Amino acid sequence: MFSKILIANRGEIACRVIRTAKRMGIKTVAVYSDADARAPHVRMADEAVRLGPAPASESYLKAELILLACKETGAEAVHPGYGFLSERESFARLLAENGIAFIGPPPNAIAAMGDKIESKKLAKAAGVNVVPGFLGDIATTDDAVRIAGEIGYPVMMKASAGGGGKGMRLAWSEQDVREGFEATKREGLASFGDDRVFIEKFIESPRHIEIQLIGDQHGNIIYLGERECSIQRRHQKVVEEAPSPFVTPEMRRAMGEQAVALARAVGYYSAGTVELIVSGADPTGKSFYFLEMNTRLQVEHPVTECVTGLDLVEQMIRVAAGEKLAFTQDDVKLSGWAVENRVYAEDPYRGFLPSTGRLVRYRPPEQVLRDASSTSSAAPQDERIVGSAYTRTAHPEEGLSSGEGPSRRITRVDDGVFEGGEVSMFYDPMIAKLITWAPTREEAIDRQIGALDSFVIEGIGHNVDFLSALMQHPRFRSGNITTGFIAEEYPEGFQGAPAEPKLLCRLAALAGLLSTEAAGRALEIEGQLGTPLSVPSDWVVRIGDKSFPVSVAAEGVHAGDGEMAVDAFWVPGQRLVQAQIDGEELTVQVEKRVNGWRLITRGARFDAQVLTPRVALLADFMIEKVPPDLSRFLLCPMPGLLTALNVGEGDRVEAGQPLAVVEAMKMENILRAEKAGRVAKVAAKPGDSLAVDAVILEFE
Repeated sequence: MFSKILIANRGEIACRVIRTAKRMGIKTVAVYSDADARAPHVRMADEAVRLGPAPASESYLKAELILLACKETGAEAVHPGYGFLSERESFARLLAENGIAFIGPPPNAIAAMGDKIESKKLAKAAGVNVVPGFLGDIATTDDAVRIAGEIGYPVMMKASAGGGGKGMRLAWSEQDVREGFEATKREGLASFGDDRVFIEKFIESPRHIEIQLIGDQHGNIIYLGERECSIQRRHQKVVEEAPSPFVTPEMRRAMGEQAVALARAVGYYSAGTVELIVSGADPTGKSFYFLEMNTRLQVEHPVTECVTGLDLVEQMIRVAAGEKLAFTQDDVKLSGWAVENRVYAEDPYRGFLPSTGRLVRYRPPEQVLRDASSTSSAAPQDERIVGSAYTRTAHPEEGLSSGEGPSRRITRVDDGVFEGGEVSMFYDPMIAKLITWAPTREEAIDRQIGALDSFVIEGIGHNVDFLSALMQHPRFRSGNITTGFIAEEYPEGFQGAPAEPKLLCRLAALAGLLSTEAAGRALEIEGQLGTPLSVPSDWVVRIGDKSFPVSVAAEGVHAGDGEMAVDAFWVPGQRLVQAQIDGEELTVQVEKRVNGWRLITRGARFDAQVLTPRVALLADFMIEKVPPDLSRFLLCPMPGLLTALNVGEGDRVEAGQPLAVVEAMKMENILRAEKAGRVAKVAAKPGDSLAVDAVILEFE
C-alpha cells in the first residue's frame, strides 16, 4: 500500500480523497493555485505545493508541475479526481514513465474510451448499440450543416473530449448549427484542449442512466448498479439518484453486463462509468444506447456508495496498489435509496446565471449517521455530527466493507468551501453536494427537502431554492422524468416553488410570533423614557397579495381563520428557526426586513410584511413605488469577461439578435436583444472584465 499520495485536484473532490486517504493511514499532498491558497483541501492535507496562477491552464492543467510536486514531496501515487487531468492519457503515461502510480485506469483504456469519437467506433465494433451520428472529423460549419441535415434534426453537437455538460449544443435547425458549431469548438478547446466536434441524433424524451464499474488489475470487473441522472440543465447534471426508478432488475443486469464487456475489451481497471441514453417511451428497457465512458470517478459517486456500502475512493486506491477486489458480483446488493443534489453558485431567479464572490455565511445542514447496530429501517437511531468529517463505512443495513468511511451517513455533505472563502470565476461553480439515504425513494427525497431548508448560504446567488422545488415537484416524485424535465416544467424560468395556502398561513403565524418576540426583546433594553409599553401581540401579516390577521397568545397562535399550536425557539439574530406547527416540522431561514421578515423555506422566498392593525389600515393609502425602466440597457447578467461585441454605435438591432458574448465559469453566454431598436452608446469593449449589472450597451 502507498504511504503518500498526491491529489491533483481542488475543491470538494480533493477534500473527499484526502479524508479517505487519512482514514487508510496514507499521507496526502495537496496542490493549489494562487486562488486556492487558503482553500480547505490545502489545510486538510499533510503537505501542500503551489502550482501557479489562478487560471487552470497555468496551474491544475500543467502536468509537468504535478510531476515536479510528486518528486519534491516523494508522493508514490496521484489521484486525479474528476475534470482537469483526470482523463488525459498523456498525464497517466507521464506518471508511469516516472515510476508514479496513477490512481485510475491504464493509459490505453483512457485513450480508447476517453475520446468520445473513438469510443463510439469501438463500441459499435463490439456490437454495442450506439446513437446514429457522424463520427469523423468535421472541418467547417458548412460541413456541420450538411451532416446535420443528413442525420435529421434535432441533432446534438459535442466536443470530442468534452464532459461535465461543457462543449455541447442542441440544434433544431440549420440556424442553430451555424450559431453553435464554432462555439462548441471553442468551448472544447478552452476546457479540454481539443476542438474536434462530432454530431449525433438527439433522442427525444430520453433518460440519462449510467452504470458504475470497478475493476482490478487481475481481470475482475464488477458493475455496482445504475444511477439516474436525467435531471439536467444545459446538459449539466443537477440531481442524481441510485437506483433508477425506471430500471428493473432485468434491465440492470443487461446494462451492467454490456458495460462490463465493453470495459473488458479495453483492459479497463479502477472506477469508471458507462453512460447510456435510454428511451423512456420503451417500458421494456431494451432501447438503451452507449453514449460514452467516463474513465474517472464521477461527481455523483456518493449515491452509489450509499446504496452499496462501498467507499469508491478506497477501492480505487487499493486497485492502484495492485490489490484484488475483495468482493464479487454476487456480493453487490443495493439497499435503500440515495439522492444527490448539486448546490451551485448560480442564481435561478436570474436565469441560472453564474454567481461569484465571497461566502459571507456558509452553514451546511448537519450530517446524520445511522446507528450501525440498528437494522430496522422503520426506526433508525441517528447520530448527528457537524462539519464534513467522514466516519465509519459500514452500510446502514448490510455493508460490503468494514472499517470507517462515508457511506454510513444518511445525510451527507461533500464540500470544499468555507465561510469567508471565495467562489472564483476560474473554476466550476459547484459549492457542495448534498446526499441523503433512506429505505425508500420518497423518504430520501423528503430528507433532501428538510436538509435544503436548513442549508444557509449568503453572499452569492445559489440554487438551493430550485433544488427544493425539484424535490417537491409531483412529476419528479412520480419518477416520470427525462433529460428535458427542467426545460419542460420551467419554460419561463424559476420564480420559487408554488406555496400551498396552508404553508402561507403557517408562515404568517411564524412571522407574527417572531415580531412579538423581537418587540419583547426590544422592550427589555434599560434606560427607555416614558411609560413602559406592552408587547404587541396582534398583527396583520401580508405575504404577496395575501393578508392574514395574526394574534399571538401563550396557548397558541391564531392566524387567518384558525388556531394553531406553534412550538419554536428563537432569539433575535438567529438565522434558523426549527418549528413544530400543529405537530409538523418546519425549518425556516429568517432575515430581518423593514416592517417584517424574509422567510426562506420549501424552495421559495417569502417577504412577510408584519404591521400593527392600525398601521396596516393606513398602509393601504401609501403610493406604490415604480421601479426604474432598465429596458434601454443591455446589462451584464453575471460577473465575467466580455469576449465579443457584435454591434456598434448607431447600429439597428432586431429582437433575438446576438449582441455580445460573456464568458463566465468556462461557459460562453450569448446576450440577445429583447426588442428591436438602435444602439445609442457602447459602454464596454471586448476584453473587459464586467461586474454583474454593468452596462454594455445603451439603446435610443
